[in-house]
Amino acid sequence: MADALLCNASLSSAFLARRSSSMASLSLSSKPSVLRTRRFSFSANSRTRFLRIYALTSNDIKVGTNIEVDGAPWRVLEFLHVKPGKGAAFVRTKIRNYVSGNTVERTFRAGSSLDEANVYKEVKQFTYKDGSQFVFMDLNTYEEIRLNAADVGDRTKWLKEGMDCIVLFWNGKVIDFEVPNTIQLTVVDVDPGLKGDTAQGGSKPATLETGAVVNVPLFVNVGDSIVVDTRTGQYTSRA
Repeated sequence: MADALLCNASLSSAFLARRSSSMASLSLSSKPSVLRTRRFSFSANSRTRFLRIYALTSNDIKVGTNIEVDGAPWRVLEFLHVKPGKGAAFVRTKIRNYVSGNTVERTFRAGSSLDEANVYKEVKQFTYKDGSQFVFMDLNTYEEIRLNAADVGDRTKWLKEGMDCIVLFWNGKVIDFEVPNTIQLTVVDVDPGLKGDTAQGGSKPATLETGAVVNVPLFVNVGDSIVVDTRTGQYTSRA
């Protein structure tokens, strides 16, 4: 009987020793789990829009600043900081409404708070004209944007199929577009230059492939490709 008790005690001690060793090994080998976080990034072509929140005052106004006045987006065309001998300083501006196209003069008290218009730009390609509508395409998504002839105005004379333009958005709506500052167009109709005239200078009207008419030097002929400044409508050089 004593031998049996001694044997059982030995077995219990061995079991407890093995269990303690196993638990110690488990405790030493276990490491706290690490929660890995995934880092997200947005590509340049992402259509997600983030509102820019800037503290803007009338002192920050400069040409090209976009401001929101009376619930509409405006672009500053001219500005002048005025400090009169008497009275408070102010900023005199000339601003253009992106939506209506109206240009007005507006005065702001110096240091007064302004709301910045969240106007952003995207490159779209002018693809074709569909009746009275002008179709622009996003080459990444193939999404089309259509502008009416009234929205395009006289800029239609510079539009050429395949031309990249800048489309402006405000609150998710198209409010304007811009053609490149300089473009290359082909002369389709022009009077031939006279001998001797090129030495004396001078110019003549030429019709371009888009229908625009510009004055060109006398040496320019039909079929010539020229560079035109769309901001002034003037010939700059032969391409």
